[in-house]
Amino acid sequence: MEPLDLTPDMLLRAYAIGVFPMAEDRDDPDLFWIDPRMRGIIDMSRFHVPRRLRRTVRSRRYRVSFDEDFEGVMDGCAESTERRPRTWINDKILTLYTSLHRMGHAHSVEVWEGDRLVGGLYGVTLGGAFFGESMFSRRRDASKVALVHLVARLEAAGYRLLDTQFVTKHLERFGASEVPRADYRAMLAEALASHGEFFAGYQPGEAERFLDRYAE
Repeated sequence: MEPLDLTPDMLLRAYAIGVFPMAEDRDDPDLFWIDPRMRGIIDMSRFHVPRRLRRTVRSRRYRVSFDEDFEGVMDGCAESTERRPRTWINDKILTLYTSLHRMGHAHSVEVWEGDRLVGGLYGVTLGGAFFGESMFSRRRDASKVALVHLVARLEAAGYRLLDTQFVTKHLERFGASEVPRADYRAMLAEALASHGEFFAGYQPGEAERFLDRYAE
């Protein structure tokens, strides 16, 4: 495949037809299109939260914010760890998605312990679809707490599709599953025909009120 020279507008058009870019490695300057045969999604109507995590969310051990430190979340997702020595978020990805954030088409969820950013996630929004890109955790359950708050916000804001790109063991615990490419594209078309407003309809404490509904 030929390396991509992308602009933010090109990137949005790509998401609208079901493809997204990745790099082979953090230090690889090139990007390539990804169009999985099987696509990961979370059916928000069947989302569930393990009991221990419910207790963590309700305890408010962590403070959760939205779009407070988008670049910090991206940096956290790009960093290497013992469990994840290689990442696909290179400098082009950082620049492109920061631009989408400034355009209102990318959002982050931050998880804080005191004044330290200890976890979070980010993704792209179009119509009623949210395309989850990456998450990270520096403290136990921090990325999971971010996901619970994300789903609460998406449901409150009228989103129809939560795309996870791929399914991991981490996401399977919350009900993530794979769908064939053709089914995904039909779901995407339906979601794009609707409208989700990321900051609409959400009040502090909303995630906690959703927990019983999502419980195992």
